[in-house]
Amino acid sequence: MNFYTRKWVKPEDLNAHGTLFGGSLLAWIDEEAAIYAIIQLGTNHCVTKYMSEINFISSAKQGDIIELGIKATHFGRTSLTLECEVRNKITRKSILTIEKIVFVSVDENGVPWPHGKTHITYTDERLREH
Repeated sequence: MNFYTRKWVKPEDLNAHGTLFGGSLLAWIDEEAAIYAIIQLGTNHCVTKYMSEINFISSAKQGDIIELGIKATHFGRTSLTLECEVRNKITRKSILTIEKIVFVSVDENGVPWPHGKTHITYTDERLREH
């Protein structure tokens, strides 16, 4: 799992209970997963197709630093499947896991399009292939 993105939990990220609002966290995850998919597929023409069950394990509070981990687990003909873990940067305690996030490569009309990728790339070289 690659933990590239860190977020600082600020007052505007909190829910009524004073902990990290799940909607904010899910928005951060969707953005991070999209960036990861764009780099893996070498195109920004991809969309979120599916997220499996979201398992909230623990909470984060104001001032915590969290990190988002994403890993590619499967390349389909038009899709890319990822898994995600969010954890507290300092304690390493898991905050959330998502077993499957599926992105689909699409053409200019939003129709699934074969991406031609079969393995994980660990740099942004794919963005420079064109």
